[in-house]
Amino acid sequence: MSRKHDAIFDDVLSDLDSAPDASDRAGARFLKRTTAISDRLAGEVEEKTLRWIDPARCRMWDRHNRDYALLTEDNCRDLIDGIRSQGQQEFPAIVRPVQDEAYDFEVICGARRHFAVSWLRANNYTQFKYLVEARELSDEEAFRLADIENRDREDISDYERALDYADAVARYYGGKQKAMAERLEVSQPWLSRYLQLAKLPQAIVEAFPNIREIRERNARELKPLLAQPDTARPVLEEAAAIGRDQAQAHTGRSSFVDAATVMRRLTRAGRPPAPKPDSVGKVYRRSVHDKGIEITKRGRKIHIEFEADMSRAQLEGAFSAYLKAEFDA
Repeated sequence: MSRKHDAIFDDVLSDLDSAPDASDRAGARFLKRTTAISDRLAGEVEEKTLRWIDPARCRMWDRHNRDYALLTEDNCRDLIDGIRSQGQQEFPAIVRPVQDEAYDFEVICGARRHFAVSWLRANNYTQFKYLVEARELSDEEAFRLADIENRDREDISDYERALDYADAVARYYGGKQKAMAERLEVSQPWLSRYLQLAKLPQAIVEAFPNIREIRERNARELKPLLAQPDTARPVLEEAAAIGRDQAQAHTGRSSFVDAATVMRRLTRAGRPPAPKPDSVGKVYRRSVHDKGIEITKRGRKIHIEFEADMSRAQLEGAFSAYLKAEFDA
């Protein structure tokens, strides 16, 4: 222990009625060191090396599960304000070293923190640096680490997560969904829903204002409509029409169609049309002078109307005329 630490130790003990002598202090220091070593050997204490670095020396991992291009001052405002009020970034990002002249690390977890610190440095807060923990990680380990950190975060959209999973199941797990589910410790049905979301046709994706508003439940609602050619065609046609409106909105020439309206229009387009009547108001009667019954065919159903004051004889005669026309022709 340094002289400075000895002085602090002496100052703490000076308030006690009887301070131990030098041999006691030496024994206390020895006991403290022995305890620390024992804790480390027992695995109860893990030391990590954290670094404060310039965020410009970091690049995003090309398979990061967050679309960095979608990060803005507005959707990172809470984090920007938090770092500024605390005076520093509180939780380190996870990075790994790279062999690149332009960069020292690539970010595995911590894209929003990277954006927030970069924004602060670009806006007159040059004292802020990016807090990172560097690790040696394989791509599969990096994928699982990023997934664990971000799985419950609401600021990563379902669609971003779905694309990440679809890439990972092919890249790391040989296309075996079961193996991937076991490694991520999730159920196969849960994983299957996200993999299904990643398969949405591009026309459907472009119908939404942006990918962050595409939810897993949207794929579930559209799946039965897209499974049948008769309903898939009008849904995709409507999606293309909405997509053209969204493209106009991206250029500032119109307003965006919100996600809820997109889903209403798509599901309405895929709803089967009501069957048209095969005949309208055909009347059957016992004789030309009697009241009759009006028969309307609607698909496979028959709609019958008649006046309430018709006699039994008139009804029997009218039904007899209908049955004869229907079955004896």
